[in-house]
Amino acid sequence: MKDYKDTLNLPKTDFAMKANLANKEPELLNYWKEIDLYKKLTEKGKGRDKFVLHDGPPYANGAIHLGHAVNKTLKDIVVKSQSLNGKYSPFTPGWDCHGLPIELNVEKNLGKVGDKISAKEFREACRNYANDQIEVQKEEFKRLGVLGDWENPYLTMDSHFEAGIIRSLGHIVSKGYVMRGDKPVHWCVDCGSALAEAEVEYQDKTSLAIDFGFPVEVKKINSIFNLDLDIPIYAASWTTTPWTLPGNVALSVSGEFDYCLVKLKKETKDYGLLVGKELLEQTLERINVKEFEILGTCKGIKLDRLDAKHPYLERPSKFVLGDHVTTEVGTGIVHTAPGHGLEDYIVAKEYDLEVICPVKNNGTFSSQEEHVAGLFVFKANEKIIEVLEEEGTLLAKADYEHSYPHCWRHKTPLMFRATPQWFIGMDKSSLLVNANKAIKDVSWEPNWGETRMSSMLERPDWCISRQRAWGVPITLLIHKETRELHPDTNDLFEKIAKKIEDEGIESWYQLEAADLVNDHSQYEKVTDILDVWFDSGVTHACVLQDKDLQFPADLYLEGSDQHRGWFQSSLLTSMAINGTPPYKGVLTHGFVVDAEGKKMSKSLGNTISPQEIWNSRGADVLRAWIASTDYRNEMVISNERLQGVSDTYRRIRNTLRFLLGNIHDFKPENRAKENELTEIDKFMEIKTQKLQKELIEDYQNYQFHLVFNKIHNFCTNELGGFYLDILKD
Repeated sequence: MKDYKDTLNLPKTDFAMKANLANKEPELLNYWKEIDLYKKLTEKGKGRDKFVLHDGPPYANGAIHLGHAVNKTLKDIVVKSQSLNGKYSPFTPGWDCHGLPIELNVEKNLGKVGDKISAKEFREACRNYANDQIEVQKEEFKRLGVLGDWENPYLTMDSHFEAGIIRSLGHIVSKGYVMRGDKPVHWCVDCGSALAEAEVEYQDKTSLAIDFGFPVEVKKINSIFNLDLDIPIYAASWTTTPWTLPGNVALSVSGEFDYCLVKLKKETKDYGLLVGKELLEQTLERINVKEFEILGTCKGIKLDRLDAKHPYLERPSKFVLGDHVTTEVGTGIVHTAPGHGLEDYIVAKEYDLEVICPVKNNGTFSSQEEHVAGLFVFKANEKIIEVLEEEGTLLAKADYEHSYPHCWRHKTPLMFRATPQWFIGMDKSSLLVNANKAIKDVSWEPNWGETRMSSMLERPDWCISRQRAWGVPITLLIHKETRELHPDTNDLFEKIAKKIEDEGIESWYQLEAADLVNDHSQYEKVTDILDVWFDSGVTHACVLQDKDLQFPADLYLEGSDQHRGWFQSSLLTSMAINGTPPYKGVLTHGFVVDAEGKKMSKSLGNTISPQEIWNSRGADVLRAWIASTDYRNEMVISNERLQGVSDTYRRIRNTLRFLLGNIHDFKPENRAKENELTEIDKFMEIKTQKLQKELIEDYQNYQFHLVFNKIHNFCTNELGGFYLDILKD
C-alpha cells in the first residue's frame, strides 16, 4: 500500500528558512577568499569588452560610515551587473593617503614638526597611520560583500603613485598651465595653509558691517560735477570685513553706473557724500539720514583714477573701474584691498597698484601695522571701528548676517590672504572653455549633473600649493632672485620622479639643488606640497593609464558633493594633460539622511553605523536598502525602513526557498518540452523572460531601485500570489 505522502510533491531543500545573515555572511566571505572569487571572475572575463568603473579614493582616516557603504555598494552593483552582462569589469579600489586630517591625528600623539619630532619622522608616522586606517577600511568594505582587487589597491602614498603624480604635474607645467603668484587665497589659520575651492564650505555668519567714508579733495569733485563747493566730501563705502581696511589701496566703481553727490548735515556741519544712485536710498537709511539734497550725478567712468584718501591712514586710495561692482548691497563704491580679495587683486593688477597684505600666517597683523599690530584679524574689527570714529569717517555700523567661507575641516571662518602660491591657470590655453565644451559629451546620471558641473567651472585659478608636511612635494627649482623656474624644469621632473619611484619620497628631501643642476648656487627647492585634490585628480594618469584598465573610464561614481571635488579636479587635470575628460559617464548619488530629512551627525545623535547594521541584521539587508532606494535623491534611513527592507528580503528569500524545494530532484534531461507545458506555465515563462529583459535594461540604466522593486513584486504577486498559489492546488 502506498504511503499518502509519496503522492505529494513536498518541498525539500537545505536552503534555510532563516537567513541568519550576521553569522552566515562571514562564512561566505571566507569561502570567497579561499576560492579567490575575484580572480576567477576577472580571469573568466578577460578578452571580453571592457567596462571600467574607476574608484574615487576615500580618505584613509577612521572607520567607514554609511556614506562609504552606499558608495561602495553602488559601485559593486555596477561592476557585478556589467560582469553578468558579459563584460570584463575589473575593480581596483584606492585610497587618498595624504593631507591634513592624517597630520592632525599624528600631531595629537607626537606633536608638531619641529617641536618633538623631525619632519622625516613625522612623515613616517603619517604613513604608518594611513596604512593602519586603510587596513581597517579594507576589511569593512570586504564585510559589505564588495568584490575587488583588495590585495593590489592603489594608494596615493605609494612611491610608484607619487612618482606618477609628479610626472602629471610635469606634463601640466610643460604645457604652461602652472604659474606662481602672490594671489589672495582662502587661508585657514588652524590649517596654517591655503585651501582649494573644494575645501571651502559656506555657512551663515553674523558680521559687524560698517559704512564709512574716504575723504575726497573738494576741488576735484567740483571739477567733475561742475560745482563750487567748500564742504568736506566723502566717498561712501560699505564692508563686512573692517579688518581688511589696512590693505585698502583703491575704490572700485562701475563705469556704467550713475553716482550721486548728495549734501547732508552732520550735527551743525554740512558735508557731501558720493554714492551709487541705485543704492542711495538704502545707504541713507543705514546711516540714518532723512534730509538730503542731490547736488549732481555722473557716470562712474568720470571717477576713474581720481585719488581719494584712506579713511585713517596717510596714503591715497585710487578710484578704479571694476566689473565686480554690483547694486545688490552696499554703496556702489567697493573698498578694494587686493591682498584680501581675488576680484580686488585682479583690478589692482590692471591698474598696477600695490598688493598689501599685513596679515601673517597665524592670522595676526604684523608688528609694523599701525593701530592693529599683533591683533588677530577678527579681533581687529573693533579697533578699526574705534579708529574710524576718532577720524570722523565712520558713518554707521550694524550686525549683518551673510554666507561666509569656512574651513571644511575645522568649521572656522577663513580669510582671504595674498601669499606666494602655485596655481593652475584656468584661462591658460582656454582650459575652462575647453572643459565646458567637453562635459557636453559626457553621459550624466542624473542629467542635471552637467548643469551642476558647468556652474562649478565658473571658478578662479586653482591654488595647488600647501604649506604642510604630509603630501607630495612640488618638485621645482626656482631662481633665488627672479623666482622663475629653472630652464631644465621639464627634464628635472622625470629625473626626480624616477628617483622617487626607485628610492621613495624621502629622496626628494635629501636632494640639494647641487645634486640636480650645475648652476645650483642661483636656485633653491620649492618647499610646498601639492593639494590633495591634485593627488586624487590625477588617478586617471596613475591608475587608468598605468594598470590593466582603460582611459577614459566608462564611469566615475561618487556623491553629489564631488562635482566641486574629485569630478572637477579629475576633469581639469585630464583636460590639461590629455585634452579630454577622464570619464565617459558620471553617476552621482545623494547623501544619507534620517527619517526627518536631517543629515547624519554625531552632535544630533541620529547616526546609524554600517557596522551596527551588519552585526545585527546582516550586510545583505544594508545592501538591499541601498539597492531599493532611489540614490538620485537624498537617501532616507531609519530602523523602521531597515525593518521594512528586512521583511521584503525575507519574502524574496521565502519564494526562492519554495522554488528550490520544488526542484530538489529535478534533472535537466527531464525538462518538459514546449508543447508539454500548460498554458499557465507558458504564461509565466513569458512573464519571466519579460522581467529578465527589463532587469537587464534597468541595470544598464543604473536604475537599481527598479530592479529591486520589480523582483520583489514578481516574487510576491506574480509567483507567490498567482502562479505558485495555483500550482499548489
